[in-house]
Amino acid sequence: MSTYDTALQVRRTIIEMANRSQSPHVGSCLSCVDILAVLYDDVLRLEPWHKRDIFILSKGHAAMALYSILHAKGILMKEDIEGYYQNCGTLPAHLDRCTAKGIEVSAGSLGHGFNMGLGMAYGFKKQDNNRKIFAVIGDGESQEGSIWEGALFAGGLGLDNFTAIMDHNNLQGYGRPNEICAFEPMREKWSAFGWHALEVDGHDHNALRAALREDSQGKPKILIAKTTKGKGVSFMEDQLVWHYYMVTDAHKCKALEELS
Repeated sequence: MSTYDTALQVRRTIIEMANRSQSPHVGSCLSCVDILAVLYDDVLRLEPWHKRDIFILSKGHAAMALYSILHAKGILMKEDIEGYYQNCGTLPAHLDRCTAKGIEVSAGSLGHGFNMGLGMAYGFKKQDNNRKIFAVIGDGESQEGSIWEGALFAGGLGLDNFTAIMDHNNLQGYGRPNEICAFEPMREKWSAFGWHALEVDGHDHNALRAALREDSQGKPKILIAKTTKGKGVSFMEDQLVWHYYMVTDAHKCKALEELS
């Protein structure tokens, strides 16, 4: 099965989960699916499990995306997915590392997962351990001061075992990031902090794969992945309302028809 097949399966699972749970953030989940598909299919070392590479979804409000890729890889079971955001259920709306295998950190408070990952990367370096850390952050999340404190820390210590991927879908809770707290030019800022910074189409699997595998020249790496919020479902794409809207039965049928 190709990474595009995996991404399609994950998007369908997200729509079904969002409909069943009547929970928000479906647009945020759909934008990072292609990143996760390439990571979990082609980049992350998952076996043996005790030596696995670590993946952290720092934008933890997009939890359905991580749950869905873990389900696609056989790490979470169907009953785990069906219990998402249910009373006495299995999986919470924001990530909790104590709930299931493959959830490495509790996240949802933006800017936290990124720095926990940097701490792990530093620890592995000190131990001469070759495990790698990958973290997905949001563009809105990148307005948090903790992100830039971590960026200074990682660049100064040359944490080349850490890769961040920014899901740059150009929408956050109240609008376009540059309308709220302008941060361009993004690549140049990260480069100035000592990172190997790349810009990439976040829905082009070949481009993502190549960028993730590119030598980081002894530096921490960041991919600024240009994505579309709600990607894959036409009526959700680049629409702020899908940060909040619930997926009704009618929405679900229309979305799954497009994803068939």
